[in-house]
Amino acid sequence: MVLEFFPEPRAFLIFKKLFIILVRYMSVLKDKLQQDLKDALKSGNAQKRMTLGLVLSAIKGKELEKRSKLSKSGGDPAKFDEQSKLTDEEILDVFSSEIKKRKEAIEQYDKAGREELAQKEKEELAMLMEYMPEQMTEEQVREEVKKAISATGALGPKDMGKVIGAVMAKIKGKADGQVVSKLVKEELLK
Repeated sequence: MVLEFFPEPRAFLIFKKLFIILVRYMSVLKDKLQQDLKDALKSGNAQKRMTLGLVLSAIKGKELEKRSKLSKSGGDPAKFDEQSKLTDEEILDVFSSEIKKRKEAIEQYDKAGREELAQKEKEELAMLMEYMPEQMTEEQVREEVKKAISATGALGPKDMGKVIGAVMAKIKGKADGQVVSKLVKEELLK
């Protein structure tokens, strides 16, 4: 059946080699995290060790969740380990979640007047932001919002969800969802 898709056996072998290389390098970000954790352990940087440890723990939790879904859907249990590994995009989703938690904690600590705890969270946030792709400026996000509005044919605030979904799919990890939401609302109310 596979050979029907690849009429020449050589084409199948080339595809197989490329696939193996792709799978091997799918979690480059996770490998970097693990190496950075080892470096933090060696250098005695306790805060970086704790922060990266928490992120790696969250990644492991997502992998276990993915493995659980795979086991419920059936299939070959021998392949679950490889199939449950997260891609770099999925790892960036975990980072986004951890960053959101830090931002919310900073806000709460500032409201409560706990500057020392807010500062600790800000330092952790800065560490996590190092792993994220370069963030888009507000003007760049606004341009993407305008493109999404014209592409989706949105007419007003009732189409906000459709526009946000289109924008976030395109700029995932490069802009904060709250900024996108604010800009979509502004553009749709014009």
